[in-house]
Amino acid sequence: MNALVTIDVRKRFKIPGQKPIEVLRGVNLAVRPGEKVAIIGRSGAGKSTLLNILGGLEKPTSGTVTRPENIGFVFQSYHLMPELTVLENVLLPTMAKRFSGRALLPGASRRHAEELLAKVGLADRMHHLPAELSGGEMQRVALARALVTEPDIVLADEPTGNLDALTGAEILKILADLSAGRSVALVMVTHSPEAAAICDRVLTLSDGVLK
Repeated sequence: MNALVTIDVRKRFKIPGQKPIEVLRGVNLAVRPGEKVAIIGRSGAGKSTLLNILGGLEKPTSGTVTRPENIGFVFQSYHLMPELTVLENVLLPTMAKRFSGRALLPGASRRHAEELLAKVGLADRMHHLPAELSGGEMQRVALARALVTEPDIVLADEPTGNLDALTGAEILKILADLSAGRSVALVMVTHSPEAAAICDRVLTLSDGVLK
């Protein structure tokens, strides 16, 4: 059984007074459990739009997406809540699950978050605020947050885009190790050859389709 499947996914943007722009023209993709897939392509090709559709953040104009309920997200710009501590930021997805009645017990969620932060090298930063962290540390927090609900798949949008080469390499190793250790599927949009190299497959989004 696949972790994620898309069939003929299309996305068209309507612009008043202009011809609609068709960004995705029939994307077909199947990702196996534990598989790591990189999606590359020029700027403006629709990679982030596709990732948002895969994660349910945007709706396709047509086509179908079959995805698991439990998805983790990693964004280029981290999206941490500045007023929350590192530990509280990691726990945020578990709070959303708890409100929907599907969460781990609060104590179990906290222990799991603490374990993940230790694995990404932030055991001593749990009670710091994001403003007190480096860019690499903030991305490590984002990785822990993406994995805290034990998702079936992680969607990552340029996870090393704001980082220097050395820090980016560290993040990629952590991401690959955590994904492999938990058999979590990964779909990563990237411009980085180094990021694409950790994946099992590299696909190019060109002319609205994956090749």
